[in-house]
Amino acid sequence: MKFIAEINVMPHKALLDPQGKAVGNSMPNLGLTTISSVRIGKHITMELEASDENDAKGKVDIACKKLLANLIMESYDFLVSEVK
Repeated sequence: MKFIAEINVMPHKALLDPQGKAVGNSMPNLGLTTISSVRIGKHITMELEASDENDAKGKVDIACKKLLANLIMESYDFLVSEVK
């Protein structure tokens, strides 16, 4: 079966996010004074083959833990859905 995974990797809330801070500080220059606390992360989409949804989730979880996210500095979440 073919699945698609939508993965979000974000810096831990306790850590500084200099890129998010720079973007957040620039919002008033655009007239967007009500936007605050910008955090910037990564969005990853991947297709994969797996025997079922649980197998697909396991493979995505391993990819996140071992390659896509630095667990010391980042957290991740993902959704897996079957390609019809």
